[in-house]
Amino acid sequence: MIKEKCFHCGDDCDTIPIVFKGKHFCCNGCKTVFEIFESNDLTYYYDLQSAAGTTPNEVADKYNFLDDPIILNKLIEFNEKKHQIVNLYIPHIHCSSCIWVLENLNKLQQSISSSQVDFPKKMVRIAYNPEDLSLKQLVILLAKIGYEPYISLDDYDKGKKNVDRSLIYKLGVAGFAFGNVMFLSFPEYFEVQEFWLDQYKNVFRWLMFAFSLPVVFYSAQDYLISAYKSISSKILNIDVPIALGVLVLFVRSTLEIIFDWGTGFFDSLTGLIFFLLLGKFFQQKTYSFLSFERDYKSYFPIAVTRIATGGKEETVQVYDIKQGDRLLIRNEELIPVDGIVLKGNARIDYSFVTGESEAVVKESGDKILAGGKQLQGAIEMEALKTVSQSYLTQLWGNSVFSIDKTSKFQTITDKISQRFTIAVLSIAFMATFIWMFIDSSKAINVFTAVLIIACPCAIALAAPFTLGNMLRIFGRKKFYLKNTQTIEQLAQLTTAIFDKTGTLTTAQKSTASYEGMALSAEEESLLKNTLRASNHPLSRTLYNLLAAQDILTLDDYEEHLGKGIIGVLEDNNIKVGSANFVGNNSVTAQENTAVYISSNDAYKGKFVFSNQYREGVSKLFEEMKQTLDLGVLSGDNEGEKERLQALLPKLTPLYFNQKPEDKLDFVKSLQEQGKKVLMVGDGLNDAGALAQSNVGIAISENVNVFSPACDGILDASKFKQLYQYINASKSAMKIIKLSFGFSLLYNLIGLYFATTGQLMPVIAAILMPLSSISIVLFTTIATNLVGKKIE
Repeated sequence: MIKEKCFHCGDDCDTIPIVFKGKHFCCNGCKTVFEIFESNDLTYYYDLQSAAGTTPNEVADKYNFLDDPIILNKLIEFNEKKHQIVNLYIPHIHCSSCIWVLENLNKLQQSISSSQVDFPKKMVRIAYNPEDLSLKQLVILLAKIGYEPYISLDDYDKGKKNVDRSLIYKLGVAGFAFGNVMFLSFPEYFEVQEFWLDQYKNVFRWLMFAFSLPVVFYSAQDYLISAYKSISSKILNIDVPIALGVLVLFVRSTLEIIFDWGTGFFDSLTGLIFFLLLGKFFQQKTYSFLSFERDYKSYFPIAVTRIATGGKEETVQVYDIKQGDRLLIRNEELIPVDGIVLKGNARIDYSFVTGESEAVVKESGDKILAGGKQLQGAIEMEALKTVSQSYLTQLWGNSVFSIDKTSKFQTITDKISQRFTIAVLSIAFMATFIWMFIDSSKAINVFTAVLIIACPCAIALAAPFTLGNMLRIFGRKKFYLKNTQTIEQLAQLTTAIFDKTGTLTTAQKSTASYEGMALSAEEESLLKNTLRASNHPLSRTLYNLLAAQDILTLDDYEEHLGKGIIGVLEDNNIKVGSANFVGNNSVTAQENTAVYISSNDAYKGKFVFSNQYREGVSKLFEEMKQTLDLGVLSGDNEGEKERLQALLPKLTPLYFNQKPEDKLDFVKSLQEQGKKVLMVGDGLNDAGALAQSNVGIAISENVNVFSPACDGILDASKFKQLYQYINASKSAMKIIKLSFGFSLLYNLIGLYFATTGQLMPVIAAILMPLSSISIVLFTTIATNLVGKKIE
């Protein structure tokens, strides 16, 4: 039987569809959105892309916390009497029609003056009149049309974000000055003697000097400050010869125009700084749009409903929750603190914390932990702890989350910088000292030429451009890394550890095998229609796996929470649920998840669910075992042990029943043995291990939704290419080493001519940017070739 598709969102209309003006809708919410669009002459929305809408959510009372002026001021970007601006994250933005409807909000609500969508970040910036429309009303309007914003505790804590644009300003100044200095140098390049000597020589030279001032003392200040701090700390880093080269070029060029010795090297000076900053900007830009420091605040609610004395409900900030408070947790709301169930039936999804998709059933008096999501109706609970003391936040309280991995990691550039710096300075001073005795008139030229020709700009550019380009290539291939140092660390790995559920397996269990007596056609039909009425995750999964049946109206339907469901049609009944519920008391402990079936009180059989492993898991492990030690850590029991042993290479270590702290300690123990560890996981239960590891990669079905703190996010569809990314990182390091080799060869040749007095500073200044450009071209071409090998 062909199902009708919802005209608004495109979902199947499982129940009897709602028909309005000849169009089918899956629910009243989608029908309401269509009515809103039609009444405001916005049905063109459906012409952009059919069924492009999203199913609206019920948000009654959910956003009462937006009435709190303290919270409101934290979220609002701009706030005046008749003008407020807010940036909201809309996870449902997915196509051009979404952009169209969100940028036409002013047609739905006249109090909205403008709205602008940032599609890559799924953000919408809305300006509106707060006298006619509150932020709460705006959010409810967005939810009604299927674009409910996601507002978290993280947004509240951050408040107004200060964006550091200093690098952009410095790059802009350097680029502007470089272009103008090159233009002013044209008469010298083309030897326009009459024009140059008679009229504008001094004007052009002093203009070049003026343009160089902001470049040296503003754009290059980070290099100068870094060199000063390095020398003060008695450590020589790569910035010392760069800073020295910049100062020598500037001082020498200034002296030349003062004493009319020549034009100076202002073009090389400004060009050098421009290219250095361009490399830094290129590196920074490639990963600025992703967040890798996410914790519980990224998805915790800002406020929750507290039941005060007398039964009055009030909205309070989560930080104000105290031990003993009575809280109301509505359907689909997150549990913000550890507590005890007082009223209602709790069915809680702990997938963010444990990685397991099955809901946990809790009754009155049972303890529940922060981080779970209530899935069925409303419950009342008593808070046992504050937010900061709850289980989930204690996971982030581990000292591993406060450690900066990069502070302990020495990059390849850092490793050679000190030796290179000492060598260059030694050669410069020794050559100058020798020439003081041979020909003192050439001594200053030799000193200047050595510092200019040996300026490590090519070395300084090799790593940023290589790794920056690799970051861009990885991002295009759906592998998003936190910074360039992660690539260097990927290339040094010795061990790879994987979580199981959600990492090696897909997010949902999608396969089931039937064991037992065959069901008749009538029983199959009754089973399908009974499952159709249930919202339990296993019921929905099994319903989708079974063959299509005619839709029938049951005479009776019962759902026993945590036990099973009963469907009755005429004289037949069917029970679906646990073994005890259907009357099969002979079942021993079952490691795999199973749903049992009885028909007319006679046991028939069971559907056994199995994890669906990601495509290419076996091949990936076979490839990785050639160079890496492998292991699997799982919070599950050993129900999948035999299947995993058959799937993975022989003797691959498998560890089950691992708690979050166990995973962290396991990674730490490997590191204490001198191993460089890669941890691949997906849930908050992996967060400690991801943070402890040398490189932590989070597997995500959607890179824009919550993922734990990590060094990289890998799109789940690219899981089987993980080893290709590791090999590409190793290739990137080879490219950098080759670049260093070319730079060293260039420096040795240049130093020979400079120390023997055969190289004039002006020639050295011309060769210096040429070497930098050649390195940039080489690294760009080489990394692009490496990128093409990644599928």
